[in-house]
Amino acid sequence: MTGSCAWPAWRCPEHNEPLKDCTACLNCPESHGFDIVRGIPRFVSKSNYADHFGAQWNRFRLTQLDSHVGMPIASKRLHRCLGDGLWSTLRGKQVLECGCGAGRFTEVLLRRRARVTSIDLSSAVDANADLFPQNEFHRVAQADIARLPFAPQSFDLVVCLGVVQHTPDPEKTIADLYKHVAPGGSLVIDHYSLTLSWYLKTAPLFRAFMRRMKPQTAMRFTERMVGTMLPLHKAVRNVPGVRSIVHRLSPVMCYYNSFPQFSDQMQYEWALLDTHDTLTDRFKHSRDKAGIVRTLQSLGGEGVWCEYGGNGLEARMMRPMTPVFTPSRERADVAAEHEHIGIGASVR
Repeated sequence: MTGSCAWPAWRCPEHNEPLKDCTACLNCPESHGFDIVRGIPRFVSKSNYADHFGAQWNRFRLTQLDSHVGMPIASKRLHRCLGDGLWSTLRGKQVLECGCGAGRFTEVLLRRRARVTSIDLSSAVDANADLFPQNEFHRVAQADIARLPFAPQSFDLVVCLGVVQHTPDPEKTIADLYKHVAPGGSLVIDHYSLTLSWYLKTAPLFRAFMRRMKPQTAMRFTERMVGTMLPLHKAVRNVPGVRSIVHRLSPVMCYYNSFPQFSDQMQYEWALLDTHDTLTDRFKHSRDKAGIVRTLQSLGGEGVWCEYGGNGLEARMMRPMTPVFTPSRERADVAAEHEHIGIGASVR
């Protein structure tokens, strides 16, 4: 494990070369340059498939923070995903938080005194850095999980919650995350599980056209839906049969039964945020438990753990202190070497 107080260095996502800090940008020896805007390195283009997420997290930057809610909702979820062992040893660890959003889990990790590198594909990094200023325990970058700006195996812990299912290729995303786990370190993820109930609702129909809207248009549409339907959800919250029918017919997410202690304003904020999140994501993948376990095991990790919980499935595993080569990893390593030296033949 890294065990170092120094941050893992920024590297060019294309060439894996160390980057030179030139105040307003980071420069690669191979002539690539990456702007630093508002103190945040930007390794991606301004517009991408996560634009809807950026819009929602900049608007709802406080909504899901434990400090705002007054309940340890994020803390309990992260603790469960990490397990007691990782949870109790976070202090001083180099943690890569992928898909940080506005900082729901950033807040928890920093309270546990971890050294957190928070990255997100979207402009949510601006909200994150505003809420949790960069300092000796926290830094932020706008980057793509598929092209992370670090050397492989640089972090004691890589955490990615609420994200993998929203990427184009979840299996590749998990492999890209695992590349950055140091020997003896751990990867922690979650993923939507396969469920029939999603397809028995009207939500997929609304999502079919809402995800094609511009972010601000989709937000206004969500506001109208929540303003119209949430009072109905509240009215039937204690009538089980009717409540079930309303939940299937309405695309609005609500938490009257999950969190009855929420104020009306909090109920509205969470409904607005999660309805927008559910109906505007570009990609929405589901996997079963066996599929996630199979993906993790194929990477050669140890102590694979996967259980149903939270938004579907929660999983973790550790990188061995010494390399473990599986057939799939050997093929991947050979392919990477061929790519490095310019051989075009595919490896099967």
